[in-house]
Amino acid sequence: MMREVADASPDGREFEPFLYASIGEDRNGNIVTVLSTFARLGLDPWKEAAEVSTLGREAGRERLALLLSRFRDVPTLGRDYGAVAQELILLLPERSTLHAKSLAGSFVAKAPLISPSLILAILMILLIVAQVVLAGARGSGE
Repeated sequence: MMREVADASPDGREFEPFLYASIGEDRNGNIVTVLSTFARLGLDPWKEAAEVSTLGREAGRERLALLLSRFRDVPTLGRDYGAVAQELILLLPERSTLHAKSLAGSFVAKAPLISPSLILAILMILLIVAQVVLAGARGSGE
């Protein structure tokens, strides 16, 4: 799961205020966070947070309200899931910020300084040069 978090966002921390926010108490009096809500619904919390945040504020709020409406473990949530979703969506980073971070991260990750094929080509050239030098050294003595 941590690998997927790294793929979704470079450090995964921009979703923490959202994921660790409380949505209320369950029947046993335990605080239920967005993270535990998503997990109880069988969703990957970081992937879902990333998706909701890339939808933009209004579409993200609607998606979050739909997910919260499926969650029955918090009795006080009742029909207030729309209002709760409205508050929670404000804890997510802006879509443009996420897009800029993912672009910056993709350029760094996809642009190695020296590619493996370049290293292989250099090694092949050095091997050929070494063979020519050794063959010439043996032939000069005759």
